[in-house]
Amino acid sequence: MTGINIVIIEDEKPAARSLERKLEKLGYFPNAKLTNVEEAIEWFGSNKEPDLIFLDIQLSDGLSFEIFEQVKVNSAIIFTTAYDEYALRAFKLNSIDYLLKPIQADELEQAIQKFKNNKQAIFGFNEQLSMFTQFLSNNVIEYKERFVVKIGMQIKIISTTDIMCFFSENKATYIKTNEGRNYLTDYSLEEIEKHLSPNDFFRINRKFIISLVSIHEIHAFSNSRLKVNLKNFDDDDLIVSREKVNDFKKWIEK
Repeated sequence: MTGINIVIIEDEKPAARSLERKLEKLGYFPNAKLTNVEEAIEWFGSNKEPDLIFLDIQLSDGLSFEIFEQVKVNSAIIFTTAYDEYALRAFKLNSIDYLLKPIQADELEQAIQKFKNNKQAIFGFNEQLSMFTQFLSNNVIEYKERFVVKIGMQIKIISTTDIMCFFSENKATYIKTNEGRNYLTDYSLEEIEKHLSPNDFFRINRKFIISLVSIHEIHAFSNSRLKVNLKNFDDDDLIVSREKVNDFKKWIEK
C-alpha cells in the first residue's frame, strides 16, 4: 500500500517505535518521526505537509497544539493519547479518530481506513485544533487517584495519597508507599508523569517522581542542584537535576 504521506509526532520512543511497526505491518511507512514541539516546527517549516499525522497531545516540551500556532498545517490528524475515551467521545465524529494508548492494531487499521474513506469530507486541522483546545479549556483533566498492581495472584489498589514516590531501577518502574513498601508497576515513569496531578507530584530527575507531602528536608547540593530527603526514606539519587531546580522551587512554593 502506498500513497499516504505519514508523520508521527510522539515523544516516547517505545510508543513511536511500536506505532511505526504496526503501520509497517499494514503496509504504511512513515516519512518522519518527530519527538517534540521545537523539532516539529522546524520540520514543518521546511517540508511538504503530510496527508496524515499521528499526533500525541502531550510532548516533552509542551502541548502538541503549540506546533500549529507557529506553522499552518491542514493535514488530517489521528490523535494518540492517554485521555479517557469517554471524554473524547463527542469529538470522534469531527475528526479522523483518537487512539488510546496502548494502540491496538485493529483500531489503528480502522482509523486509517476511516481516513481513506472520508478523505474529502474530513475537517482540516485548524478546525480540529479549535474544537479540541476549546474542549481542553472547558474541561479539567482528571488525574489518577489510584494505581492497581499485581502481587502474585493478588490485585492491590494503591491510592496516590499513600504514595511517597515512583522510581525506576534496572529497567523496571516501582511505586514506593508511605509505609516504605515497593510495588512493581507496568507503567513507565513517562506514562506515570502524565497521569499525576502536577500540584502533588514532581519529577525531579530521570529516576524519581516524588510526592510533595512526602518531602522531609531539602539541601543545597553540588552544581547548583538540590538534595531531597523524603520522610522515612533517603536515597543518593534523590537529586533535583540542575535544569529542573527553578521549576521545583516554584512547585514547592505553590
